[in-house]
Amino acid sequence: MTIEYVRYQVPEDRAEEFEKRVAEHLSGAPGCADYELARDGRAYLLRITWDEPGEPPAPELAAERSRYAPTRVRGAGGSVPTIYQWAGGAAAFERLTAAFYDKVLKDDLIGPLFAHMHPEHPRYVAMWLSEVFGGPDRYTTERGGYVAMLAHHLGKAISEPQRRRWVALLQDAADEVGLPADPEFRAAFLGYIEWGTRLAVTNSQPDADPIRQAPVPRWGWGVAPPYVG
Repeated sequence: MTIEYVRYQVPEDRAEEFEKRVAEHLSGAPGCADYELARDGRAYLLRITWDEPGEPPAPELAAERSRYAPTRVRGAGGSVPTIYQWAGGAAAFERLTAAFYDKVLKDDLIGPLFAHMHPEHPRYVAMWLSEVFGGPDRYTTERGGYVAMLAHHLGKAISEPQRRRWVALLQDAADEVGLPADPEFRAAFLGYIEWGTRLAVTNSQPDADPIRQAPVPRWGWGVAPPYVG
């Protein structure tokens, strides 16, 4: 991956044409992961993230080009809360998993999967969800991270009906314990739950060969951050 910055000097009478040209060029560029164009009068700064090297638009107007390799330093600033913060922190996720597993153990379809569940399992899952949604990395430092979570799913042969029941009961529990009901939170929350449970189903099959080493995923707001007025 490469991050490229291109500075342009664009005559005022060509500004609208230039902006349209940039969008058309990069929105269809196969190697372009994302881009952003900023303006200060006639001066433009274009940032492009390339998955594969490509050419920026309007080279005849470019005043300067620089390419950089990304580092591990990245994240959202303090103006946008994490999903963890928006949900109410660790206490909110502990309430969620306590209510959820109470439902799970009474459910005929997925209850048998958790018949021998450790008494602390709901709290451990709360730690996982907290870390995934931007909270402290306690599941990694105290519980073994991704490797430990993967081990809970290997060989379980989870079915699609069981997965769907898991998702439905978790949503019911979220309503019951009063997790935020705004569309942005629920979309981001359910987005991870859908992704995570589908991955769990795949990894749990007898013939699965999952990735054995990976970090705990970090889930953000995606395209719909919370509405703060």
